[in-house]
Formats: sequence, C-alpha cells, structure tokens
Amino acid sequence: MFSRCLAGLVLAAVASSAEAGAWAQKKGRAQVIVKAEAMRADEGYDPAGRIVPLPAVREDRAVGVFAEYGMTDRLTLQFKGEWQSGEDAFVDYEGRGPLQAGVVWQVWRNDAGAISLQGSYAIAGDGRNAGYAAPGVGGNELEVRVAGGWTFDDAVPKSRLRRWLYPRNTFIEFQFARRIRDGLPDENRLDLTLGRHFGERWMVLNQTYAGETPSNGTRWVQSETSVVRHLGRWSVQAGWRATGSGRETPASSGPIFGIWRRF
Repeated sequence: MFSRCLAGLVLAAVASSAEAGAWAQKKGRAQVIVKAEAMRADEGYDPAGRIVPLPAVREDRAVGVFAEYGMTDRLTLQFKGEWQSGEDAFVDYEGRGPLQAGVVWQVWRNDAGAISLQGSYAIAGDGRNAGYAAPGVGGNELEVRVAGGWTFDDAVPKSRLRRWLYPRNTFIEFQFARRIRDGLPDENRLDLTLGRHFGERWMVLNQTYAGETPSNGTRWVQSETSVVRHLGRWSVQAGWRATGSGRETPASSGPIFGIWRRF
C-alpha cells in the first residue's frame, strides 16, 4: 500500500523540474505545479570546460506552470509554459518562454516500478528557448523521452545492519530524451532523481539535469536539492540549483520554489 502511495507522489516530485515522470496519472486525476526560479551567474564555462568570468552578471528569472491530466490509466496529457525575464552583458529581456504540450504512455507498471514513453512539441517564445542561447533564438522543437523509476517500500529486513542499509521510503527515477530543434542544435538529455520520504509529510529530492548538443560541443550538468512539505492535496517545495560543470554555458545558481496541487 505504501509503495502505491509513494509512486503517486514520485510523479509530482519529478514533474516539478523535469518534463514528466515515469508514472502516468491515473484516469481522471490531475495535478498543477507552479514553480519560480531566479538563476544568477558571474562566471561561465568556456569551450574547454574551464571557469572564466562573464563580461557582466547574467540573471534569468522564470515563473512556470506544469499541468497534466490522466485521460486513461495509461495515457496522460501534459502542458508546460513559462514567463521569463533577465539580463546579461548584451540584452535585457522579458517575455513568454516555450509552450510545450505532450503525451505520456505508460508502457509498464507494477506496485513499485514504472516505464513510460513520452512525446511533446514546443512552440518557441521570446524568452530563452535554450539556456545557452540568446533570448528569442530558436524555433519550434520536438522531443522524445523514455523514463523509468522504482520505489522501495517499507518492508524492513530483520538484520540490524541491513535495516540501516535498506533504502526505506526511497525512490529513484531516470529520464533519457532527444530534443530535435529548429534554429538551434539538437540536444541529448539525461535527468536523474533520488528522493527520500521522511514520514508522510516531508520529502528530500536530489536531482541532476545533464545535457549536450553534439554538433557544437555545448554541455551542462546541474544539481538541485530541495525539500518538499505535503499538506493534503497541496505541497510546497524550496531548494537550490547550481551548475557543476559544462562547456559554453553559464555557471548559474539560485533558489527554486514550487507549489503543487493534486486533483
């Protein structure tokens, strides 16, 4: 029973930062997540991956909405949009980010694990359509994604040592994606999530977002740690994201805040 409940919360957790999770919504179920972030960088990574000063401080702010609805137990519809603003050495900008719509198909699922295939299409906006590109650069895009996850239930081994080692109330989730862009290089992406529940109301998330554009060598690896507090059908999230390595990308970091509502 615990693992079924945990799997539902996992989806909300990973969807707050990634495009979707491995667990599709149940039929008639929905969720909406509003998330705000403020990233700042005064350094960046050069083509060799070395840290170098930027010509001026770069700031990127965004308020986004992620929504999804279970059409059936195996088919979930999704929508994502952002309003962005910021400035760097060359431009001040404000406007809509990409608008993305997609579908998740639940390939396999049991009480603990799940695998899904996902496809989406995004309409470019006036903001940053890619983190490494200037505002307004880039056109529409198509993305194909595979996701898988596993939850560890509360069955506790008898051995004291094994009890200490056992990943109780923990879940893992991975996502691989290929993003085909118009006006920008195509991207490969890898997202990883490790989460741990503490009781029924608290959760800690450790997430990694990595990507590359093979045609021009741009790379990035970002890490995000956040704490989530569940309040019935509502949840609140607060955390910090930082870029740990990359090539031709800013070394951005900053706070993230989210509010989730499940229906």
